Amino acid sequence: MKKIIVIASVALFAACNSNKNEPAKSGSDTTGTTMQMRDINSPYPVGYSSKFAIDDPKYAEAVLNLWKIWDAGDLSKAKDLFADSIEMHLSDGTIMKGKSDSIIAITQPYRNSLGTGTSTIDAVVSLKSTDKNEHWGLVWGEGKYTKNGKTDCTSMQETWRFNADGKADFMLQYEQKTAPPKMMKK
Repeated sequence: MKKIIVIASVALFAACNSNKNEPAKSGSDTTGTTMQMRDINSPYPVGYSSKFAIDDPKYAEAVLNLWKIWDAGDLSKAKDLFADSIEMHLSDGTIMKGKSDSIIAITQPYRNSLGTGTSTIDAVVSLKSTDKNEHWGLVWGEGKYTKNGKTDCTSMQETWRFNADGKADFMLQYEQKTAPPKMMKK
């Protein structure tokens, strides 16, 4: 019986003191309680921010809807998801900046040239830059486009910023061409 009391006392003592060496977390737990994360101790200067917290899922959902519209091929349906003006940094180094209607009109012929599109999503998350009060949606995935019997695959990572109205106003894109899966021969 003494052993059980000693073990229980040690366990209780450890539980009461266990969070002293753990970094605090940011975001909300399942009860909605907000937690703070300690600052990142970076050996490099951080140009934009290192203070992010998990944000409302609606920003990730907006990015997924943008990808779905891209797959379907009718970019005019993205109009309600964009702010009046948008800046897009594409993976090939192209920077598009201007009124959303103009960006959509310029981009539509390129999308048409890709053929049929389908995407798969590997990861998606909504983040808030707490020191800048900005909302972001990030997605990792793959796009497959088939035209005239030829399939092209691209692994992509996109980072979208949303304004106070919940509309996309900025995007960074990174991609790598990948080979379509090959059938294994026995």
